[in-house]
Amino acid sequence: MTTPEKNKEIVMKLVNSVFCGHDFSQLDRLMRDDYIQHNADVPGGKSGFKQFFEQTFRAIPDFKYDVKKIVGEGDIVMLWSTTSGTHTGGEWLGQPATGNRLRFDVVDIFRIQDGKIAEHWDVADTFTLFRQLGIIGRLLAEQSRADSQ
Repeated sequence: MTTPEKNKEIVMKLVNSVFCGHDFSQLDRLMRDDYIQHNADVPGGKSGFKQFFEQTFRAIPDFKYDVKKIVGEGDIVMLWSTTSGTHTGGEWLGQPATGNRLRFDVVDIFRIQDGKIAEHWDVADTFTLFRQLGIIGRLLAEQSRADSQ
């Protein structure tokens, strides 16, 4: 059985290699093959995780993930972070490159099993993210046009 401190180390290795270093070479060592993703925007499994973040790093070449707090209890590790970068490299979340600077908070929750990341949930400040991507303004303009008809 692993301890909460050991579990936090496993998650921080993922953070440092993938989220901060944009490097997937340690993924097989850190993530289970049957990894479960609970974010509907990210395809399932380890390969879906890799595909999503490869696209993210292309779309946001200066992607940064700053950990504000990490908490471990039992087999769960929770991170509060600020994600930032500039959306210059192409489509992301269905939006063409905007050139906009992005900065939003995320809470990531990981479950560790047998020394590897087995499962992930997250809660993100998507209102701020969608405002920065221009989605909120577009939706409000569309609603305003629909209301005036």
